[in-house]
Amino acid sequence: MPTQPPHRSAPLHPVPATVCGLVAIGLLFLLPSAAAADPTLGPVPSPADAGWWTVAAVLVLQALVVAWVGRFPATALPGLAALPFVLVWAAPGVAFSLTVVAQLTGVFLAVVARPPRRRLWGALGATALLLATGQFLNEARSGGTDTVIAVTGALLQTVVVVGLPLLLGLVIAAQRDAHDARYQEVRALRREQDALLQAAVSRQRVAMSRELHDIAAHHMSGIALMAAAMDRQIDSDPVTAKGSARQIREQSSAVLDDLRRLVGLLREEADAARPVETLDAVAALVDTRRAAGAEIDLVVPEGDTGPGAGVGPLAHLVAYRMVQESLANAAAHAPGARCAVEIDDLHDRRLTITVRNGASTGPDPGPGGGFGLIGMAERAQLVGADLTYGATPDGGWEVRLTLPVDDTISRTRAPAPLTEDTA
Repeated sequence: MPTQPPHRSAPLHPVPATVCGLVAIGLLFLLPSAAAADPTLGPVPSPADAGWWTVAAVLVLQALVVAWVGRFPATALPGLAALPFVLVWAAPGVAFSLTVVAQLTGVFLAVVARPPRRRLWGALGATALLLATGQFLNEARSGGTDTVIAVTGALLQTVVVVGLPLLLGLVIAAQRDAHDARYQEVRALRREQDALLQAAVSRQRVAMSRELHDIAAHHMSGIALMAAAMDRQIDSDPVTAKGSARQIREQSSAVLDDLRRLVGLLREEADAARPVETLDAVAALVDTRRAAGAEIDLVVPEGDTGPGAGVGPLAHLVAYRMVQESLANAAAHAPGARCAVEIDDLHDRRLTITVRNGASTGPDPGPGGGFGLIGMAERAQLVGADLTYGATPDGGWEVRLTLPVDDTISRTRAPAPLTEDTA
């Protein structure tokens, strides 16, 4: 199981910081025009005044701090609220309110980058206290405002400036955490399925290796010894040599019987003499399903060679079993759904078989055990094929098997009957 990657520092936020600074400076330029239109705003600094440049410097510094707030929120957030204290003495008045642009952005970025823990809650509390204090002192220095009104206004502005981005950031962080949890759950399920598949494949390989080892150890070594003895007996004791030849023939027959039994295990059939199902038998399988009431469309490549002419017998069996299992799964888990079986012609030395069903029109049978898909994946691995499966956009299900074509696979067929012209 892979270890958890080391913690990475939160990224910087140059784009939000730049936007924040440009918005604040733009509002500062528009402030004299707004004050001329609304005298209740009080005196505001103009670009010709030193106070205006002080406000601009504070806004630029705040924008720089915003760029680092995701990485160092415990110090950056209180810093955003502390910088405006310079304006309480240098340029008190309505220009002080422009500093909330950076504070709103900073609180939001801090909460999204790192959901509140003990240290972040402390930083948010300190930020709120500094913001309320600075706002109250600004109102007091500006004059013309009652103390109770100044305190109330400072508290309300603090609630809005800190509370609003905090709430929005918590919602986004919660959605992100839920998405990450679902992603990790899916990854865990896939790792579990892969582990089960690898364990099943390993058991099959061990079983086949054991069978092959028994065949080689029990029969082939004896045949080799009897052949060596017969070589010495041919001239000196022909009768005994003939007996050794009979024993070799008996041992060879036993080897063939054991090999047939092993091939029977690969075919998953008790009777090893039974012929292997091929893609040619898919049509009969579909007809059987149709006779039972299923609606199935079958698409096969046109030609005289038949589907899957370039793949070996074991690959034919794997493809047939995949179609058989997929149609059975569709009947069990999507009752009433229309199915489609497509056997694509060879492209880039690959043969693709797809089984697709639509959404269920019957009652929901509930989730399946998943062993059918595991079995299909095991068979696909035996022949080096690729198996993919999953839900379709229309609510159905699709299973796709891609088989490689081996140039060394024999394509021999029964010879054509002799005619008078060819005799």
